[in-house]
Amino acid sequence: MIYIPKGVCSRQIDIELEDGKIASVKFVGGCNGNTQGLSALVTGMDVDDAIQRLEGINCNGRGTSCPDQLAKALRIAKEQA
Repeated sequence: MIYIPKGVCSRQIDIELEDGKIASVKFVGGCNGNTQGLSALVTGMDVDDAIQRLEGINCNGRGTSCPDQLAKALRIAKEQA
């Protein structure tokens, strides 16, 4: 699934789910080291666990962040699976 985040530096999040787990996550744009680290940390994680941990994280008062946008994308991907 391709998700276009809103309110953050990253321009796109590519997500693959497999049996309720995160198979892969790739960010396009954003803080390269942070998005690579976030992707590595959530790969293999249960979708619901990742959503719970990432939802609501705020970046510099924007009201959202790349982790929060990933949580939103995971909710949509879960519904589509």
